[in-house]
Amino acid sequence: MSNGRIAMFAIGFLSFCFVSWGCAQSSNPTVNLTISSAASLKNALETLQPLYQTEHPNIKIAYNFASSGSLQRQIEQGAPVDIFISAATQQMDSLETKGLLKEGTRQDLLGNRIVLIVPRDRNDIQSFQDLISSRIKTIAIGEPESVPAGQYAREILLSLGIFDTIRSKTIYGKDVRQVLNYVATENTDGGIVYQTDARTSNQVEIVAIAAEKFHSPIIYPIAVLQSSNHPEVAKEFIAFLSSPQVQEIFERYSFQAIGQ
Repeated sequence: MSNGRIAMFAIGFLSFCFVSWGCAQSSNPTVNLTISSAASLKNALETLQPLYQTEHPNIKIAYNFASSGSLQRQIEQGAPVDIFISAATQQMDSLETKGLLKEGTRQDLLGNRIVLIVPRDRNDIQSFQDLISSRIKTIAIGEPESVPAGQYAREILLSLGIFDTIRSKTIYGKDVRQVLNYVATENTDGGIVYQTDARTSNQVEIVAIAAEKFHSPIIYPIAVLQSSNHPEVAKEFIAFLSSPQVQEIFERYSFQAIGQ
């Protein structure tokens, strides 16, 4: 090979190396972010996911939806989670007490309302007090010990003085979505769920909204877990969810924005 051809080959090889190195440097490694969230946020968060990933293509979101109590237990048992969103403060308080939250990352994200629902076109239930009627054979609520919506439902029924009266016809769901399904499929005469869940189904109707004085404040707290492998990315995702534009989208799903 002539000296000229060798020189041209060397220049070409070096150019390839520099281009390859530059591309490698400019590409960002993929980050997998795991978010454990209360089941009632499923529709809203899945709607927001493409919006976030358009802006952050190298960050892949994996959601784990369940009751807040179940998610709390999973985290306590070492489940690999970056962000936790609870439907009540109780579960987040417990994790914070045990030192499982990244300090300074917890904040209140959203609010909600509790409603009484019935299968579509049913017209013999108009209020919570109607649940004591002999016409009503079954009423579904979330399991109060693990499902915040069930906890709020029990508080409402106790405040109204009818919890003991309807206890024998109460069916418990593992999360709020199961309660919604019981009513939508007419397996129960009625159910108590979040307003946001009720509005995801055209098979149920809202017949009453619980007065806020009858239950604890409904607050959805969010925080980064101490064990997160990507705490800075997790903090950025929380900032995204807290932004005014995203809070407006939550409001379209009937959540209540909480100002920071």
